[in-house]
Amino acid sequence: MEACLTHLVSGTSAPGDGSPVRIGRRRVASELEPRPAPMHIVLFGAGHVGHALVTLLGSLPCVVQWVDERDELFPDETPLNVKVEATDTPDAIVDAAPPGAWFLVMTHNHALDFSLAARIMRRRDFSYFGMIGSKTKRVKFERRLLDRGVEPERLVEMTCPIGVEGIVDKAPAAIAIAVCAQLLQLRTQRTTVAPVDGQARIRDADVSERAVAQAAA
Repeated sequence: MEACLTHLVSGTSAPGDGSPVRIGRRRVASELEPRPAPMHIVLFGAGHVGHALVTLLGSLPCVVQWVDERDELFPDETPLNVKVEATDTPDAIVDAAPPGAWFLVMTHNHALDFSLAARIMRRRDFSYFGMIGSKTKRVKFERRLLDRGVEPERLVEMTCPIGVEGIVDKAPAAIAIAVCAQLLQLRTQRTTVAPVDGQARIRDADVSERAVAQAAA
């Protein structure tokens, strides 16, 4: 009896073989695995797709900077992980974004889209750059980016059109779902578990490789 009380106080029980068994809430395997850091998403555009996208991103593992010059388009309330940036200098937002940022461009103006695209492509440390638009828009922007000095091999770093393939619905909610699915797919693909000192560590493989390449250059 005394032995049993000792085990109860310590949070363990004693089966027949004498080995302790932990008493309490069962821990599942997912709780034991290290988790990647939340995505830092910079979303340009407060149109219909932007609104639909923010609704979904509000429940995903990310923090969002929502940028547009038209302050009146932002809702009165946003999810807790979304910060509104009403500014007429969006280029400064691009420059100030942290390494590994995920850029989404879907403004109301093609000229602004290109200005942001050129600014983003000046950086070499982003995790993702996606822009809403057609294949024709992509071809035109690629030509102009090449004229701006962007290396041809880096054009693949611009995702346009955006969203997972197979969703042809053009409704804002459908586009938002396709974009979120693509972000989550890429986040999973680029996140690897690397053992360090006998413990698992999460790292963003894509960003790390770019940082190494930039340092070598």
